[in-house]
Amino acid sequence: MSREGKVVCVSGASGYIASWLVKLLLQYGYNVKGSVRDLNYSNKIEHLVALDGAKERLHLFKENLMEKGSFDSAINGCDGVFHTAFPVLLHSVIDPQAELIEPAVKGTLNVLRSCAKAQSVKRVVVTSSLASVLYNGKELTSDVVVDETWFSDPIVCENMKNFYAVSKILAKEAGWKFANENGIYLVTIHPGLVLGPLLQQTINSSVKRITKLVNGPQMFPNLVYACVDVRDVAKAHIQAFETASASGRYCLAACVAHIYEFLKILKQLYPALTIPEKCEDDLPLKPNSQVSNVKAKSLGIDFIPLEVSLRDIVESLKEKGLFNI
Repeated sequence: MSREGKVVCVSGASGYIASWLVKLLLQYGYNVKGSVRDLNYSNKIEHLVALDGAKERLHLFKENLMEKGSFDSAINGCDGVFHTAFPVLLHSVIDPQAELIEPAVKGTLNVLRSCAKAQSVKRVVVTSSLASVLYNGKELTSDVVVDETWFSDPIVCENMKNFYAVSKILAKEAGWKFANENGIYLVTIHPGLVLGPLLQQTINSSVKRITKLVNGPQMFPNLVYACVDVRDVAKAHIQAFETASASGRYCLAACVAHIYEFLKILKQLYPALTIPEKCEDDLPLKPNSQVSNVKAKSLGIDFIPLEVSLRDIVESLKEKGLFNI
């Protein structure tokens, strides 16, 4: 696909994944229209306006996930749309429906309504999550291979109190239904735990899961994560837009590892760090299942190793003065 003169929109442009997506799109020569929640909050957008090419080819717009027509200006005239915007919660969920599920579903539909109205949009790539894939009640043992034929069950997720997963499931379902009914070519990207260097000035929730377990805690949780580098996630979005044959859903996971394996890698990279040596329960460590990367590799993604992602997290945080060793 020729990139010359192409205009694309990135919703939630100041986010962790979206910031890298904007950076790469500008590097590739695209004109980018980014939507953000607040144009006046300089701390949230200064890393975007500082990107190479931003002065000439990045235009920012104010967005409101809950407001119909909020994305019209940003999406009008675009060839493609990357919908990464998602409700951001900095606290425990009290009312999942109001705080998470409704904004996720309405936000997705409002973006797609603007796409349908614009008529110029050739393809929409939506950021979903492996959370909408993994949880169907089947035990994730070491011999299990998860792929794009898997679908999370919202009832199972509700019982787990994983309302983030529920919101991703329902937003995905609503989005596919609207896209099919309105002739919109839709592709969804389903990353696992996203790691790697940050462009923004604040620590996001996925990186915080790792950093809060060093230099302090006495125990680590008995958890297993499918993980992927943020730069690979951004590349996958662009490839899903540019590759004519790209379709359906794409699971993204460089590897599946227990959280203790993450901590041991960090200790090897940075011996001065202290890591917890005891699991917070007395059960055996949960086994690592597998996530197929066959379809993801059809997009040309050559996954960055976990060791590199973890090293680059620490280095980017040190550079921003957010992490001390």
